[in-house]
Amino acid sequence: MLFMIIERFKDCDPKPIYRHLRDKGRGLPEGLKYIDSWIEPNFDRCFQLMECEDARLIQEWILHWGDLASFEIVPVVPSKQTRELVESKLVDTE
Repeated sequence: MLFMIIERFKDCDPKPIYRHLRDKGRGLPEGLKYIDSWIEPNFDRCFQLMECEDARLIQEWILHWGDLASFEIVPVVPSKQTRELVESKLVDTE
């Protein structure tokens, strides 16, 4: 399952996060896969795409970072898969 993790940097300051990443690593538990991430230009939020079968792995990962940011966890489905599902339910009205 895919999850979009929306991370808010404390005080819009990315330096503590990157220092932690450099010194302690990403802290991913076995079974949690980091796919990619994007940062807002104002350093307010980071959007990380993660993949795992057990959401408790995300909780474990957040405990590794929790003192540096706050997190929102959003389960997501790839657009291609959603399109295929919806198209299979479309009924032509012509």
